[in-house]
Amino acid sequence: MTRRSFASVPFLVLSMGAQKKYSGPRPPKPDFPYLLHGANLVTTEAGEAREEKRKDETANIIAGTASTARTPLAEPIFLMDSEKLASKMELYRMEVKNGNREVSLPNNPRKRKDSARPLRLSISRVAPGLFRLEADQSLENGEYCLTPSGSMEVFCFQVY
Repeated sequence: MTRRSFASVPFLVLSMGAQKKYSGPRPPKPDFPYLLHGANLVTTEAGEAREEKRKDETANIIAGTASTARTPLAEPIFLMDSEKLASKMELYRMEVKNGNREVSLPNNPRKRKDSARPLRLSISRVAPGLFRLEADQSLENGEYCLTPSGSMEVFCFQVY
C-alpha cells in the first residue's frame, strides 16, 4: 500500500508542471483575426486598402469613416488561427479624412518623423496553430487596422 502512494507522487508532480490546454473560443475562419471579448469572438472588418501616391507619402485608404467591428478595450486582444500570417501582423492607427480611413507612409524612409509607424503588438502561441495578438500599449479611442506586413489586406476595428 505504501508503494502505491509513492508511485503516484511523481505522476502528480509531472501533471502540475504540465501546461494547461487552451479551452477558450476558437476562430471559425483561418488567417483572420478576431477580437476577443471574454468568451466571445468579434469579427474584425476585413477589406483591401487602396494605395494613393502623394507628393512625399503613400496613403493606404479604406472606405468609410468607422469600422463595423468595435471594442471598448484600450488594449485589445485578438485570436488568430494561422501558422504563417500571425507573425507578420502589424497594428496601425488610422486617420479619418474626407470620409475615409487612411494610413500615410513616407516615400523617403528618412522622413519618418510624423508618419505612421506600427504600434507594438505582442504575439504568443496559445495552442498549435492558434495565436493571441495583444496591443502592447493602451490605444486611444479611434480607428485601427491589423495588416500583414507588405500586404494591402486589412482587418479594421474601432476602439471607443
